[in-house]
Amino acid sequence: MEERKKISAAVIRRLPRYYRYLGELIESDVQRISSKELSAKMKVTASQIRQDLNNFGGFGQQGYGYNVKYLYDEIGKILGIDREHSMIIIGAGNLGQAIVNYADFAKRGFVIKGVFDNNPALEGKEVRGFKVQMMDQVADFIKENQIEIAALTIPKKVAREVGAVVVDAGVKAIWNFAHTDLNLPEDIIVENVHLSESLMQLSYTIANRAEGK
Repeated sequence: MEERKKISAAVIRRLPRYYRYLGELIESDVQRISSKELSAKMKVTASQIRQDLNNFGGFGQQGYGYNVKYLYDEIGKILGIDREHSMIIIGAGNLGQAIVNYADFAKRGFVIKGVFDNNPALEGKEVRGFKVQMMDQVADFIKENQIEIAALTIPKKVAREVGAVVVDAGVKAIWNFAHTDLNLPEDIIVENVHLSESLMQLSYTIANRAEGK
């Protein structure tokens, strides 16, 4: 079997943007679009778009451009969101509840199956139809429901311990909002989300734009 071409992280980061913009085009009944038109919408050069998509076979036709629905579906397959991913949220505080209440995750194939916390005061509280369960139930729940992803919206002091528990129970990937490295086995996929770092990048852009005036 031919080895799959290694795709750069920068290209992978752009794929969800393509997917989102193409989804908006479908909602507007746009059936085809050129790389130049897509470039104007995404603020990415047309040549960059063509290079990105050529990593996966191209998908365009000279003189026609891209079939929007076809490209949308193909990028969905590349991103793996043409199938369902079962997910649990660990941490039923404000951030965890906000994630549960974000209905678009289900539209993208990320189906939340349960919410967990270690605070007895939250046990049984309903968040968008989910009753908060205690952490002593999480391992059995993961095994019984074949949970693939765990989102950690918990303090960093307990994140490593919780990460080890969910991985031992069978979770394959972690969406980590705790500001700490988890030190998990290499075959476990970890996507770290640092909200403060994102704000600092925004601050840098604001400061440098002001200096450039």
